[in-house]
Amino acid sequence: MRISVLGCGRWGSFIAWYLCSQGNDVCSWGPEDDYSYQVLRDTGKNEYVTLDSRICLTSDLQKAVDHAELIVISISSQGLRGFMEKVIACGGKEKTFVLCMKGIEVSTGSRLSEVLTQSGVSPDNIAVWVGPGHIQAFTQGIPNCMVIDSANDELKKRLAGEFRSDLIRFYYGSDLIGTEIGAAAKNVMGIVAGVLDGCGYGALKGALMARGAWEVARLIKAMGGNELSAFGLAHLGDYEATLFSQYSHNRGFGEMIVKGEKFPKLAEGVPTSAAMKMLGERYGVEMPLTDAVYELCYGEANGKTNRERCDELIKKLFSRETKSEF
Repeated sequence: MRISVLGCGRWGSFIAWYLCSQGNDVCSWGPEDDYSYQVLRDTGKNEYVTLDSRICLTSDLQKAVDHAELIVISISSQGLRGFMEKVIACGGKEKTFVLCMKGIEVSTGSRLSEVLTQSGVSPDNIAVWVGPGHIQAFTQGIPNCMVIDSANDELKKRLAGEFRSDLIRFYYGSDLIGTEIGAAAKNVMGIVAGVLDGCGYGALKGALMARGAWEVARLIKAMGGNELSAFGLAHLGDYEATLFSQYSHNRGFGEMIVKGEKFPKLAEGVPTSAAMKMLGERYGVEMPLTDAVYELCYGEANGKTNRERCDELIKKLFSRETKSEF
């Protein structure tokens, strides 16, 4: 299959590497002024993968769109709408798209597949690829399970079958709302996990796993999805990689907040907390963990250290009224 992977950061470069290893004809695209693209262009590798010589690396978006039967997108979620305008201008409207990214558009509360449909792409031509796993583990040959979901049953089943290997076992989802919201929300819970690590409260992660998944389940149900999706691979199944791993950007971000240090890489859970807070208010869902992350990321310090703010938020969560678990 002729596949173009748009975005050559850590996930984009891995996806290109993985799909090429499966025998596909892969084109990897990145903007010419992007550091990730420049590193791959100049060295043929990055800190995660060495690009197979069969992969065509380009900064020409028109070339990448023309090449593809299937387009995989792996960029920052908040830039997707503007990026799709460029892809559509290159004649990509009728292509099949796979979103290998996690997030919710802050300005609208739209799921990422909705951003594509609002850009003019048919829902039948859109799939999402999410779930647990770290590139550092995959490239060491350590396998994991992931999910492909779509409104198009034939598409998701075909892709799950064609993309599977000894490295990744794919399942196909049955709830696009739950899959996308769950995948995005796990990044918010990752920030909470990092805060707990930074405060020395790692023993609370078990409670975070239970209460966090239940919070997300309530939102999924209110939005019209199946609340059980929160307990599948897209959300709860991704907790090991997000709440406990040294490689998790969101967990690392939360830990460094407590220490008052600047995290150097992208933490998608920050804008996602704002989007989820908005959705919680829109659908009337109580979301205390999400609200705590939002307050930490966007609230005023008022002269307090980050450690003091984190301790206050944890105490606030513990002071909530006693209620039935379910």
